[in-house]
Amino acid sequence: MIRLNMLARSFSGKRTWPLGVDAAIFGVVFAILWGITGLAKYWWGAATPEVQISRSPWALPGYAFYSVIRLFGAYFLSLVFAIGYGYLAAHRPRLERILIALLDILQSIPVLSFLPGVMLAMISLVPGHQLGVELGSILLIFTGQVWNMAFSFYSSLKSIPKELKEASKVYGFSPWQRFIQLELPYGVIGLLWNSMVSVAGGWFFLMACEMFVLGKRDFRLPGLGSYLQVAAGNGDIPAMCWGIATMVLVIVLIDQLLWRPLIDWSNRFKFEQVESADANSSFLLPLLRKSKLMTYPDKLTTFAGERLTRHFARQHWAPRAEVPVTRWTGLLLTIAALCAAAWGVVAGVHLLSGVSGKDWLTTITSAGATFLRVNISLLIATLWTVPAGVAIGFNPRLARIAQPMAQIAASVPATALFPIILVVLIQAGGGLNVASILLMLLGTQWYILFNVIAGAIAIPSELREVAKVYQFNRTLRWKVVILPGIFPYLVTGLITASGGAWNASIVAEYFHLKGKVFTAFGLGAQISAASDAGRFDLLLLSTVIMAAMVVCINRFVWRPMYRLAGTKYRLDA
Repeated sequence: MIRLNMLARSFSGKRTWPLGVDAAIFGVVFAILWGITGLAKYWWGAATPEVQISRSPWALPGYAFYSVIRLFGAYFLSLVFAIGYGYLAAHRPRLERILIALLDILQSIPVLSFLPGVMLAMISLVPGHQLGVELGSILLIFTGQVWNMAFSFYSSLKSIPKELKEASKVYGFSPWQRFIQLELPYGVIGLLWNSMVSVAGGWFFLMACEMFVLGKRDFRLPGLGSYLQVAAGNGDIPAMCWGIATMVLVIVLIDQLLWRPLIDWSNRFKFEQVESADANSSFLLPLLRKSKLMTYPDKLTTFAGERLTRHFARQHWAPRAEVPVTRWTGLLLTIAALCAAAWGVVAGVHLLSGVSGKDWLTTITSAGATFLRVNISLLIATLWTVPAGVAIGFNPRLARIAQPMAQIAASVPATALFPIILVVLIQAGGGLNVASILLMLLGTQWYILFNVIAGAIAIPSELREVAKVYQFNRTLRWKVVILPGIFPYLVTGLITASGGAWNASIVAEYFHLKGKVFTAFGLGAQISAASDAGRFDLLLLSTVIMAAMVVCINRFVWRPMYRLAGTKYRLDA
C-alpha cells in the first residue's frame, strides 16, 4: 500500500516533472549529437556539388535539417564577428570611421558579389570533400546575416549612459569586467532582436546560397532553399506549398524553443530602476529552470565566469614594457594591410581594363535606378514599421502573437512567392519594375521593425509611467519619450535595411521563371547577369560602383545620424 501511494504521488506530484524535463533534454542532446555525427560523415565524404534535388515531400525533413545546420553555423560565426567588430569600432576612435564605413560597404554588397571568391577559396581549402562546398555556402549565408548584428552591438556600446561608464571606472573595472558586466548586458536586447532578423535574412537568401551558377559550374546542395528554387523554377505549386509549410513549421519551432525563452531571459537586462511587470511568455524557460540536469552547465559557466573575472581583474593592463611591441605590431599590420590593398588595386585595375565605355555608362545609370528603388522601399517600410514596432514593444500580449508572425513573415523567402506576384503584376501592367520594389520591401522592412521593437522594449518603464502620470497626449508622448528612446535602434534598422535593399536587388531585378529570365534595369540585374555569364570584370565594376555610392551615403547621412544617436538621444541620468 505504501509503495502504491508513493508510486501514485510520483506520477501526480511535482517530483516527476523535473525528471520528465531532464529526460526530454537528454533526448534532444542525444538527437543533436547523432545528427552531428551523420553530418560529419557527409561533409567529409566525396564532393558532390551538383546534388539532384527531389521534389518529394518525404525529402523535406532531411533538407530542413541541412538548412538549419547551415543557418546556425553561419549565425555562430556572425555572433562572434559582430561582438568583436562592434567592440573594436566602439573603443578605437582612430579606427571607428574606417570600420563603420567598411561595415556599411560590406553589408550593401550583394551575396553574389562574394560568391566567386568565397566558393573558389573554400573548395581550394578543402579539395575533394563536400566540406569545402558546405563551408562556402555557410560563409555566403554569413554575409547575409552578420552586418546588422555588428551595427546593433556597436550602437549599443556607443549609447551606454555616462553614469554607468563612470561607475565602472570608479570601481576599477578591468576591460574584461567592463565588457562582461556592463557592455555585453547592455547590448543583449538589441543583439537578440537583430539575431532574429539575421536568421530571418539567412532564410531569405537561402535559395541563392544553396543553389547557384558560377560560370559553367552548377552548385546544388540539399536543403530547403534549393528545394524551393527547383519548385519555383519548374512552376510546381504543390511542391512550393510543401516547402513553405515545412519552413514555417521549422521557424515556429525555433521561435518557441529558442527565441521566446531568450527574449524572456533578456528582460533582466533592461536599463530601468523599477521592476517591469511584463510576464513571461515562454513555456520552455520555466521548465528549464526546474530541470536538475540544466543546473550542471549553469554551475559550470558560473564557475568559469568567476575564475576568468578574477584572473583578468588581477592583470595590469597596458604595461610599459609592452607598448613598443604593440606599436611595432600595429605598424607591421598597417604595412601588411597597405600592401594587400595595393595588390588588390593593381589586380582590380587590370581586370577592369577590359570593360568598355558602354559598360561603364550602363553600370552608372543602372546604379541610379536601383538607388531610386532602394529609397522608395525604405520610405514605405518606415511608414508602417515604426508605429507597428512601438505597439508590439509596448504591449506584451500583442508581442506574444505578433512577434512569431513577424518572424515567420520575415523568414519565408519572398523569392518563393515571387513567381505568383510577378505573374499578377505582369498581367496588371506593372511588370518587374514594380515587383522589384515589392520584393525589396518584403526583404528589408523587417530590419526596421525588429530594431524598433527592441528600442521600444528597452525604453525604461519609469519613463512610460511618468508620461502617464503627467497625462502626455499622443503627440507629446511620441516627441518626448518614444522617438528619442527608439532613435538609436531606428538608425541601426535604417542602415541595415538600406544595405539589405541593395543586397536584395540581385533577386528583385533578375528572376528566372520557367526557362525565361525577367529583368528590370538596375545594378542588381547587372550583377546577377554578370555572375551567370562569368563576367568577373563586370561583376567587379558593379560592386565598385555600389561601394562608392554606399561610402557617400555613409559619409553624408548615416554618420551624422549615428553621432546624433550617441550624443543627444542617449539614456543619461
